[in-house]
Amino acid sequence: MYVLETEALTKEYSHTKVVDSVSLKIQQGDIYGFVGKNGAGKTTFIRMILGLTGITNGSFRLFEGEDLQTARKKVGSLIESPALFKNMTARQNMDIYCTMLGADKKVISEILETVGLSDTGKKKAGDFSLGMKQRLGIGMALIGNPDFLVLDEPINGLDPTGIVDIRELLLDLKSKGKTIFISSHILGELEKIATRYGIISSGKLVEEISAEELSEKCGTRTVLTVGDTVKAVEIVSKTLGISADSVEIKKDRLFVKEKIENIGALTNALFQAGIAVSGITNDENSAERYFIQKMEAFNS
Repeated sequence: MYVLETEALTKEYSHTKVVDSVSLKIQQGDIYGFVGKNGAGKTTFIRMILGLTGITNGSFRLFEGEDLQTARKKVGSLIESPALFKNMTARQNMDIYCTMLGADKKVISEILETVGLSDTGKKKAGDFSLGMKQRLGIGMALIGNPDFLVLDEPINGLDPTGIVDIRELLLDLKSKGKTIFISSHILGELEKIATRYGIISSGKLVEEISAEELSEKCGTRTVLTVGDTVKAVEIVSKTLGISADSVEIKKDRLFVKEKIENIGALTNALFQAGIAVSGITNDENSAERYFIQKMEAFNS
C-alpha cells in the first residue's frame, strides 16, 4: 500500500518553481529519507502535502486515494521547530494540544513514555534541551495515533546525544507500524534509519533509491592503479577468490568491490605476473558522497 503518491507536484512563486514536477511514492512501513540541501524545496513539498500551501500544478494521493479530509487525520507532522508553550510542562503542552484536536487525553502518559519525557515532571518546556523539545514536538505529532508521520528536519541543530535519541525514537515508531517521511540534509544520520530515499535538488526529484540499492552502490572498495588492467583483473579475482564481475575497470584503475585485507599478497601476485602496480588505496564510497555526486551531476 502506498501511503503517499505524488504526480508532477509543482509549486511556483513569482515564476520560480520551488518544487518542480516531483513524482514519488512512499510505501507503508517505510522510513523515507527526503534528501536535499537547504533551499532545495523540501519544506515547500511538505507544506503542500499537509495543506499548508497551495499547489500550482500536479496532484497527490494519501492512502491510495482516500478522501483527503479523512486521510489527513491519519497524518501527524512536525515542521521545523515545534510550537511549544515554554512556560508549561511537557504534559501541559500535550493537554492543550489534545484539547485543540479534540483527542482523548488518556493517551498523554503513553506518548510521553514513548518519546522519553515521562520523567520531566514540573520542568518547563522553555528549560528543555533542543533534543527534548524535538521529542516533545514528535510526541504532539503522535496525538491521534497517526499512521503517517511527516517530520521536517527533526535532527537539525541537535548535539550527538540528541541525534541518537531521535534516531532510536524513530526506529521504535517504525517497529510499531508507523510510516515516516523525514526530510534532512544530514545525510550520514539518515543512512542509519532510512529504508528508501528521494534526492531533491533545485526543486526537482533527482532519484529515488532503496537502502539496499544504496548499499550496493556504496561501501568500502579497493582501488588499484596498474599497468595492464585486463590481465590484472584475472590475477586479482584469482588471488582474492572473487568473481571477475566484482572488479570494475576505469582507464588504468581497477575498482574492487570490497576492502582487501592482505594487500601484500595481492601486490606480490601481480608482481609475479609481471604487472606494474603504481598505487593501491582503500576508498570509502559513503552514502553522503553518493548523494552529493548525484546532486552536483544534476546541477552541472
